[in-house]
Amino acid sequence: MPQIKFSNSSTKIKTLADGISLSIMQGKLSVGDNLLSINEASALHRVSRDTVFKAYKMLKSRGLIDSNPMKGYFVTGEVNHVLLLLDTYSSFKQNLYRRFVDNLPENYKVDLIFHQYNEQLFETIVGESIGKYSMYVVMNFSNEYLSETLKLIPTNKLLLLDFGNFDKGDYSFICQDFDVSLYNCLIEGDSLLRKYKKLVYVFPEELCHPISSIEYFKKFCFERNFEYEIVRKESDWKGVEVGTAYLCILSEDLVKIIKNADVNGLKIGDDIGLISYNDEPVLEVIKNGISAISIDFGMLGEKAAYFVKTKQPVQEYLQTKLIIRKSI
Repeated sequence: MPQIKFSNSSTKIKTLADGISLSIMQGKLSVGDNLLSINEASALHRVSRDTVFKAYKMLKSRGLIDSNPMKGYFVTGEVNHVLLLLDTYSSFKQNLYRRFVDNLPENYKVDLIFHQYNEQLFETIVGESIGKYSMYVVMNFSNEYLSETLKLIPTNKLLLLDFGNFDKGDYSFICQDFDVSLYNCLIEGDSLLRKYKKLVYVFPEELCHPISSIEYFKKFCFERNFEYEIVRKESDWKGVEVGTAYLCILSEDLVKIIKNADVNGLKIGDDIGLISYNDEPVLEVIKNGISAISIDFGMLGEKAAYFVKTKQPVQEYLQTKLIIRKSI
């Protein structure tokens, strides 16, 4: 293998171990191949014998190499290094991550990175990761089109998560439907929403949530004869109104509505209704329970882990459910 270059951004031990791991992943070293002896590796990479020994020990703990007196050090396993690229941090994304990691064997290494819906950052992360990972699990930054950079990743190594209202071709995906599913959830809750005369969808302009969902919200309101309002700007916010049910995407807006209701002495579930988009554990206990429209993000993590382990192609839209609690 070529001489490894070291930098101040990581220890020599980790850099050496990661360099050998990358050679295994890229097929430059195969199962059964011998590694350099400690003395040979020390001379080639210009590091101490102790550094090489500790790097080899690290690779042993990852299940990638082993040693015996007759053969020396040799490759025993494939590299399972996964990039999990998500959009933003939230408690339900944390649930996704935990279930993803918990359902992978111990010899799988997962790098979790957030792109924050920054297209330039997203392209940089993906571009610089090409060839460095054995599998890629990615939340695209757009629901409308697939990033060109993602097309550089072999289809059998990439799983698309969450967004996906675009032609995904042969790529595997496990996505949400933000349109018809929203409409169907509102239909399911129609009898409970009947106590309110007006529905308000709180959807800030800067939010990277599929804007197409607005049309399906309007469709429900029009067909079921609800007065409705879409709040896109802070200046549009009038405060909570009696006889109104609110659908919120951001937790900040959820908190604002709850506080506003408390100040005005309004009871959630009677005077006003409240539904959160995306469920999380805290919603079960706030105000005796806040209803939610959501997929099961833990299940999303489990299914993503299954794809990574088995490499079996999958193209699936997870079911979006209305979780009814006392807030409507």
